Amino acid sequence: MLRLLGILFTVLCAIAAAVLTFPGFFRVERMFPIAQIVSFRGLLALAFAVAAVLALLIAFAKPLRALALSLALLAGLAATANGVILVSRGLGVQELPAQTESSIRILTWNTAGPATSPDQIARLAVAMDADIVTLPETTIETGTSVAVAMRELGRPMWAHHAVDPSTEWDAGSTTLLISPDLGDYSVIESSADGTSNTSTVPSAVAMPVSGDGPIVVAAHAVAPRPAYMRDWRDDLQWLADQCADDNVIMAGDFNATVDHMSGLGVDGGDLGRCTDAAASTGSGAVGTWSSAYPALLGAPIDHVMASKRWVATGSVVVRSTDDSGSDHRPLVVQLEPVSP
Repeated sequence: MLRLLGILFTVLCAIAAAVLTFPGFFRVERMFPIAQIVSFRGLLALAFAVAAVLALLIAFAKPLRALALSLALLAGLAATANGVILVSRGLGVQELPAQTESSIRILTWNTAGPATSPDQIARLAVAMDADIVTLPETTIETGTSVAVAMRELGRPMWAHHAVDPSTEWDAGSTTLLISPDLGDYSVIESSADGTSNTSTVPSAVAMPVSGDGPIVVAAHAVAPRPAYMRDWRDDLQWLADQCADDNVIMAGDFNATVDHMSGLGVDGGDLGRCTDAAASTGSGAVGTWSSAYPALLGAPIDHVMASKRWVATGSVVVRSTDDSGSDHRPLVVQLEPVSP
């Protein structure tokens, strides 16, 4: 009887490990509580490794040896599989490639409202030569101050925003800065008035008024808290729908990793027709939230994504700002236009 219970327990553990390691295969990546657990794949890999070691220690007790060795093998395989996935997405790079005449750089940073000063944002954006800056949880007043500070530092920007008055605190506002070098932009009416937008925290969709620049989406999806799971899933679908054109750049706080985007891609994209830049350039496993955690144990939920007219050539998750006040790390990506 005890042997049968041991086999049943091992089988259940194997199923749980498989579901957590390959949630997209089982189509449970956006279900509670799996969505929350798989957000921290680095922590999950570490947990499986610790479980394997503990099981090996338990194996010294002869009555439990067979069960413990089976669990050690299972946990070891799960830790290895998660580690391979992390490495394939990229453990982080230190520098962006040299800029070219046609390259553009995008900075996204959830500033946690007043926790991050306009001067901090401006100095980082200028240091990174950012052409587009998306700032979830940032009011237009703060965004305007950032634009003014950047102008004084020699890099002028136009400030745009979207706001949801029903959402308290600065989380109800998302600001977008765009360099005049990309032409004139305007936030579309449905994005500005909220008739078509993310559910709770707003996103800003800006279209070029002049020039041939890309559609720019400053994204902010609601966090997948238990009471907001449906809204969160709807937000991800809405963001995927914004990436239907071949000339879209979308950046912000998606409150989702690439695991959660399974099944939402079109024509080879990760989300709609957009591809995740960090995952394709060696930084996809670096956690952007929370900055209180070691980077490889955090959740990579902030993204820069681009559709087919753009290719990512580099990405950096900035770790020097961990004491800035925000609980997110900035992400900077360099894109090059694809020759027609």
